[in-house]
Amino acid sequence: MAISEGGLLTDEIRCKVWPKLLSVNTDDLPPLPGKELREDNKDYQQVLLDVRRSLRRFPPGMPDDQREGLQEELIDIILHVLKRNPQLHYYQGYHDIVVTFLLVVGDRLATALVEKLSTHHLRDFMDPTMDNTKHILNYLMPIIDQVNPEVHDFMQSAEVGTIFALSWLITWFGHVLSDFRHVVRLYDFFLACHPLMPIYFAAVIVLHRQQEVLECECDMASVHHLLSQIPQDLPYESLISKAGDLFVQFPPSELAKEAAQQQAERTAASTFKDFELASVQQRPDTVLRQRFRERLRGEERLRGEERTKSILTKPRTNRFVKLAVMGLTVALGAAALAVVKSALEWAPKFELQIFP
Repeated sequence: MAISEGGLLTDEIRCKVWPKLLSVNTDDLPPLPGKELREDNKDYQQVLLDVRRSLRRFPPGMPDDQREGLQEELIDIILHVLKRNPQLHYYQGYHDIVVTFLLVVGDRLATALVEKLSTHHLRDFMDPTMDNTKHILNYLMPIIDQVNPEVHDFMQSAEVGTIFALSWLITWFGHVLSDFRHVVRLYDFFLACHPLMPIYFAAVIVLHRQQEVLECECDMASVHHLLSQIPQDLPYESLISKAGDLFVQFPPSELAKEAAQQQAERTAASTFKDFELASVQQRPDTVLRQRFRERLRGEERLRGEERTKSILTKPRTNRFVKLAVMGLTVALGAAALAVVKSALEWAPKFELQIFP
């Protein structure tokens, strides 16, 4: 459901499914954080400032006292996760992710989900330096180059870099999208997939705007300004489908050499080997691969040599939604073997060279 059209549809379903996607036992949740967390906490002042600036992340029209209560809960959740995991470092934008979980599942469950998420999908963003975050951003241009070399070369000539996508990546688009429905729809998708899926989604946004990009002045300021202003009326379901297709066509393992700035073993995306977490997250990605192969067979009959190009522009159909559900059901019988093989396939060890 999370990777298929419409996602999980309601917050009631998300309260049941998000914990399963993150392997969180809802029968054994930690107690709510206490106010003593704020005493002598090195991150408290920065967290407080960021949370106070987060007014637009709350539903319009929410009473002030209710919003202020949620902001206090937001502060406590963040400080609780940081105290329990001293290897994690707070970054500006982290609160945009935490508030999404708080609004959907409430404070107690949000605390458990955010802690698991922070030690897996978000771990690279929470290192002492931004080295691993930069490494992940460096996957963006290789993905674009595989699909549209003209756009890639134009962006390279403009020397725009990838910093325009930084806030997209580290907040899972929560900071840049104004409609909360679109934010939680993306969270459904990202939670069900590989940790690098947000950078694939960033790539398809750029590719979706390729005509605007190519018509822009070829200089850093102009292209950066264009791309950093993300449209609010994106065709989200179509882009989600295309991001899944690109992940299958060009998996991280094939792009790693071109994107790497350091040894791949140092990033969470490359060392995604937690068996318990992988066992529930690899299946949807396997369905994406299976769906993509089915599309290739269909396009072979219809368009021959043009099949790959048409796949990147053809929207998802109900037939493939059914395939996803059927694929998940079939996958349950041989989960252990499939998960191990899939994890090994996605996380090979490379002797990587430094990417300038």
